[in-house]
Amino acid sequence: MAKVTEKVADKAKKTVSKAKTAVKSAAKKTTKKSGKDKVVLAYSGGLDTTVIIPWLKENYDYDVIAVCIDVGQGDNWKAIKNRALKTGASACYVVDARKEYIEEYIWPALKANAIYEDEYLLGTSTARPLIGKILVEYARQEGAVAICHGATGKGNDQVRFELAIKAFAPDLKCIAAWRDDKWNMDSREAEIKYLEDRGLEVPMKKDQSYSRDENIWHLSHEGLELEKTENEPNYKHMLKNTVVPEEAPANGEYVKIEFEKGIPVAVNGKKMDALKLLTELNKIGGRNGIGLVDICENRCVGMKSRGVYETPGGAILYAAHRMMNHLTLDRDTYHYKQQLSVKIGELIYDGKVFTTLYDSLMAFVDKSEETCTGWVKLKLIKGAIRGAGSGSKYSLYNESIASFTTGDLYNHKDAEGFITLFGLPLRVRAMMEQSVGEGQAVLKSKKLKKRPTE
Repeated sequence: MAKVTEKVADKAKKTVSKAKTAVKSAAKKTTKKSGKDKVVLAYSGGLDTTVIIPWLKENYDYDVIAVCIDVGQGDNWKAIKNRALKTGASACYVVDARKEYIEEYIWPALKANAIYEDEYLLGTSTARPLIGKILVEYARQEGAVAICHGATGKGNDQVRFELAIKAFAPDLKCIAAWRDDKWNMDSREAEIKYLEDRGLEVPMKKDQSYSRDENIWHLSHEGLELEKTENEPNYKHMLKNTVVPEEAPANGEYVKIEFEKGIPVAVNGKKMDALKLLTELNKIGGRNGIGLVDICENRCVGMKSRGVYETPGGAILYAAHRMMNHLTLDRDTYHYKQQLSVKIGELIYDGKVFTTLYDSLMAFVDKSEETCTGWVKLKLIKGAIRGAGSGSKYSLYNESIASFTTGDLYNHKDAEGFITLFGLPLRVRAMMEQSVGEGQAVLKSKKLKKRPTE
């Protein structure tokens, strides 16, 4: 066994060594006239990554290739690309990954009913693995020797990015600026000063320095008053996509969602592609104050953090999808899926999407969703979601059985034998307790209270 293990280890080392040689070879072919190695930077145009471009040039002898990945941030990518080049990037690429993000990352999470710690709909978590994968694709194309990201050393994103990179490119160097010994900025204020000292554009206002992550699925907010759990969030100052529920229309509105095998395909009778559908639901949910969450969650790195999330369209879809599952799944399958939903939510949150376990659990989810076809109607009113009817040709609801009227498929007397067998373990235990004079079933059991009789 030891020899086999050694052979496997040697083979792995040789594989990684060959990969590194191939990367160096590709890097030589694509290196600019400067002769420098290349680093691919995950560039959002925000404060952290804007600072990182000059920081990389000052502290590492690399050409910086900025890669912007559009997962629905709604940013001005032309301006962001120009900012990257003005700040010192050798090149900047913008990738429209919105459709890919929704169809290959959001829809699977929705089909699984995956939620982290009961409330968080995994907005940032679902996007990071895709971003990491695209970074690797550009690193390979450019012959880069490293990938850099701006995630902090306290957050989840550093884990999610780097697990994705390891899954596809274990040979590439990963530079995490906030963990680097050469990084001497410890706050967003310090980053702002860093740019100002160099005469570079600061991409945010000081009074709006929430740490935000936005995509087509959600918008997250951290920092400022949220860093003290005693404070109520300043929603009017903070929210961008959702109205404060108190200010939503008094009468609310109805929305009808149609599903095919667990995937939403139409809103209010109109067939739409994934991008248009989610955009429409975000508008509907946003104007009705839907999808606000204030949670102090457990990060995968072992600390708690507080965040406010806006997920208007996502909250609508999760509510509708659960109603479809209630209608089309049998009891055993639904209850087992509830357990898997928690685990899948954890895997997504922790960045473990490119794993055998995730693929295996999603195979179960895909099977369970084969009959999740039909429609759900919801009433949205001042931040609340209420069911307003549902239907499916695969519905397991049978009015003849469910009705209080005795029908051919169910006789009320049938329940007597069922209860006798279902409760047999309880009856046997109680009989034993009475025979030995101990336990809750004895005649003068302390668990039975004496009630007034007048």
